[in-house]
Amino acid sequence: MATTTTATTTKLWGGGKSPFNVEYGKLMMWYFLMSDAFTFGAFLISYGTIRFSTNGWPDPNEVFKSFPFAPEGMNAPLVFVSIMTFILIISSVTMVLAVHAGHNMDKKGVVKNLIWTIIGGLAFLGCQAWEWTHLHHEGAWWGSNPFLNADGTASSTNFTNYFFTITGFHGFHVFSGVIINIVMLIMTLMDKFEQRGHYLMIEKAGLYWHFVDLVWVFVFTCFYLV
Repeated sequence: MATTTTATTTKLWGGGKSPFNVEYGKLMMWYFLMSDAFTFGAFLISYGTIRFSTNGWPDPNEVFKSFPFAPEGMNAPLVFVSIMTFILIISSVTMVLAVHAGHNMDKKGVVKNLIWTIIGGLAFLGCQAWEWTHLHHEGAWWGSNPFLNADGTASSTNFTNYFFTITGFHGFHVFSGVIINIVMLIMTLMDKFEQRGHYLMIEKAGLYWHFVDLVWVFVFTCFYLV
């Protein structure tokens, strides 16, 4: 009876695996990402609650208008963070290519695209470090907010407290993803996956990296656009 049921299920799904037959490690990664999504969701919901219950809030176009090595007095609202976002999106594309190469047992493709993904992650972290340093020099930090509200009134420290906490939490995830990808690169160069006959771990690392990229879309929207 069990054999008949299995055969029927396989037939219904076109001869492939049942959609419930997920590799254990990948399933655990999905569980972890779901729990992490709840954490980020709690942060962003809390931020949104404070943001829209407050009469005044700093204008992102005024806060995030600086650019590295730009002439003094030059205003470039949201240009720098847009470049940061573009870098992270491109790194997600190279991660997709690394996973695709792994499916095809293409070691050279995995190595090349993992290197580009790592470079993208490090570039993003470097940009975030510059942004934090620049804001700190302007007097922004936890418990300190030098920026006025859009209507010219004094602003509370809620803006900077949430900004540094949430972007810092996301930055930690990007850093963790870079470390994971470096480990995956080393294992690939040592032929660990060739010996196993599959690159499933690259796919799991890819799930984490795409999650980090997706979360940034929400962080970018909340802090830089709204």
